[in-house]
Amino acid sequence: MRRLTAGRAPSASGVSQLEVGRIDRAHGVRGETVVTLWTNRTERLEAGSVLTADFGPLTVVEARAFQQRWIVQFAEVLDRDAADGLRGQVLRASPIFDPDELWVHELIGKMICETDGTERGRVEAVQQNPASDLLVSESGALIPLTFLVEQSGDRLIVDVPSGLFDET
Repeated sequence: MRRLTAGRAPSASGVSQLEVGRIDRAHGVRGETVVTLWTNRTERLEAGSVLTADFGPLTVVEARAFQQRWIVQFAEVLDRDAADGLRGQVLRASPIFDPDELWVHELIGKMICETDGTERGRVEAVQQNPASDLLVSESGALIPLTFLVEQSGDRLIVDVPSGLFDET
């Protein structure tokens, strides 16, 4: 099954890392932090994982679910004052590559082609939809991602039912 991942492209520094969360505030007196995770990859918070903030790396010692967020202890953060200093820091990590995963920023601009080779315009956006995310073409056509059968260079090959692209 393909998963669509909304991540952010490489950072301004040129390092290919994705923004995966944010430190919201300190929690308790031992340096724990409350983190909002922006990714569905909770393994980012496994003990020993290294995340990067603006000032440098942070090593996860322990993490546990807390309401809709996470309580995270980092090895480099020893007390509440240090944790308070991290408020608002964006956490980044290297991409975890999965051959069945699609990245939104990689789909934008690709040519949509039917299996017979007919070009249907470039992808302008990807729209979230409960049943299936939708490719939005230059013409405004909405193509469910479930119809994507192949990626080939700058082309997305789709196998759509007849009538989807009928022009009126």
